[in-house]
Amino acid sequence: MTAESFESSVDIPGNEPIRPTGLLDVLSVAAVVLDSEGRIVFWTPQADELFGYTAEEALGKEAARLLIHPEHLQAVMSLFAEVLTTGQSWAGAFPIRHRDGGTRLMEFRNMRLLNDRGEAYALGIAADHNLLQRVETDLALCERLITQSPIGLAMLDPELRYLLVNPALERIDGTPAEAHIGRHLRETLPFSDVDTIESALRQVLTTGTPLLDQYHVGRTTTDPDQDHAWSLSFYRLEDPGGRVLGAAASVVDVTERHRSATEADRARRRLALIADASTRVGTSLEVEQTAHELAEIAIPELADVVAVDILDAALACRDRRRPDNGPELFRALALKAARPTVALQAADRPGDLATYEGDRLVTLCVHTGRPVLVREVGDDDLRRIARSPEASELLARAGVHSYLAVPLIAHGEVLGALDLKRTVNPIPFDQDDVVLASELASRAAMSIDNARWFQSVRNTALTLQRSLLPNHSPEHTGLELASRYHPAQATSEVGGDWYDVIPLTGDRTALVVGDVMGNGIDAAATMGRLRTATCAYADLDLPPSAVLQHLDKITCDLEHYIVTCLYAVYDPYTRECQIANAGHMPPALAHPDRAPVLLDLPPGAPLGVGGVPFETTTAELGRGDLLVLYTDGLVETRHHPIDDRLSMLLTFLDDPGRPLEETCDLLLNGLRHPDDHDDVALLVARTL
Repeated sequence: MTAESFESSVDIPGNEPIRPTGLLDVLSVAAVVLDSEGRIVFWTPQADELFGYTAEEALGKEAARLLIHPEHLQAVMSLFAEVLTTGQSWAGAFPIRHRDGGTRLMEFRNMRLLNDRGEAYALGIAADHNLLQRVETDLALCERLITQSPIGLAMLDPELRYLLVNPALERIDGTPAEAHIGRHLRETLPFSDVDTIESALRQVLTTGTPLLDQYHVGRTTTDPDQDHAWSLSFYRLEDPGGRVLGAAASVVDVTERHRSATEADRARRRLALIADASTRVGTSLEVEQTAHELAEIAIPELADVVAVDILDAALACRDRRRPDNGPELFRALALKAARPTVALQAADRPGDLATYEGDRLVTLCVHTGRPVLVREVGDDDLRRIARSPEASELLARAGVHSYLAVPLIAHGEVLGALDLKRTVNPIPFDQDDVVLASELASRAAMSIDNARWFQSVRNTALTLQRSLLPNHSPEHTGLELASRYHPAQATSEVGGDWYDVIPLTGDRTALVVGDVMGNGIDAAATMGRLRTATCAYADLDLPPSAVLQHLDKITCDLEHYIVTCLYAVYDPYTRECQIANAGHMPPALAHPDRAPVLLDLPPGAPLGVGGVPFETTTAELGRGDLLVLYTDGLVETRHHPIDDRLSMLLTFLDDPGRPLEETCDLLLNGLRHPDDHDDVALLVARTL
């Protein structure tokens, strides 16, 4: 008897069709039945493959003589008789003679069969021993790999339902193996992008192309507060006939690598931030600008809300009492947020003065000179961060959950504090943030310290210079006067520009404009000495050229200083104006009925050169004429030719009858620019 095979699924009501597996085909298990005489009466197609004989060649033959070597014949006959007599099964491996003459080691399971008439038959189930041993080894290896591997492994059916989960995957996602089985993939994965993963798996099932090393980050139920990272790979599983069984997934926990990479990236960004701060913080000698730059650089990399507050005593360069537990007076210099937030309403606006009690954290920061870190902010902490209960409520509404205050220290002196809050960034401040904030604060503090002292010196020089400038009457005999002094707007030091109006005998008036080359207190002091000397020589009733000659000698005794000066004397009765020039800009003259012009004067050498004579030039002024004396800061720039600027000056003098105060404002607003690096002295006189 022979058997022919066909494959089909079996439909069981209420269940999906059950399809046969391919494992028996892989093992090629053969079945042979012998009658009581040992003749073959049943022979399967697998027996053809296993022993090499066809059914026609095997049926009716004595199995022992067909398949057994002579030396093993007696032992086989004895086993055969024992099985038929006792009915006990026998299992073991035995060498078989193949049709090709070779010997194959086969594994047998032999048992007795009885028909309805009580006749005995022997059933032998056989398979290649080497094949079974290899399959057994593979299964053992797979079992060990699956159960003991540190890599999470899962098998899913074509509908992406779990069929198998190893212990490693249990540990990875925190779900027991039995809780996986039968559930869909998306029910257990801790990833937010589970739709993407399912789509990738379905593509693998369709194409058969593996998808390797897919990087995903998520949180597990066993560790919900920390991010974990996994590398996922997907493979399609097929039986020997090519039927798709489902998919295998491997999950490798790469959290440590992820954290190391994250830390490395964080370190790179922090180094980049420090490098950026070295070029962006302290670009000017303005305290407010430096504080604003510090706040800008800290947003949003370091904090969501940043404030820079300076002790008012430090800002004024006053000696501050030794720290105690008392309150401190702060001036807010900068306030910045990464996005709109009510936390800004809780902070002091730039320019405001605010007193913080001794129990406030920012006060503690400047008292101790050490950072104050609150990783997790509670209600009690908010009350110590905010200035008032109302501000505390606003900070709570803004979602402030972490706080850091770092002192601004320069040359051992605490200047103020850098105040940092996190509202959007969910990660609390840590010690790395303390180090970074301290580095930024240290760099900014040096710039702020330089700026405050520079501003202090500048204010002192400006006060000195303004005190040395005259307080003249707007009218002298025959003249109406107006004047301005503007310090440089783009530098922190004042220059040595000055003007003067000196009454002389005979109702005459001396008009003086000068410029000491240089800046700072020394230049202002030199200007004061020259102004005093000019007044003294003017009282001697000397001609303008002689006055400049004496000033030149004095300037030569002042080391390293060169001065330009224009000295004019106006006589209201003769309407003559005598002018001498020492290297200064030419004055402008505007007539009511003619176009304004620059007076053509011998330029002369600057004061301090020595040994160069000066000339006096006489100009006649008509009624209502406008004479404009100025220093080079009004017209000189770094980007325009001086002739163009002088021509522009004349265009603003198109109406000599305009009020003199308006004329001064018009010239300054029209010719000056915020980036100008020189101060300006301006003196305007109109004949009456």
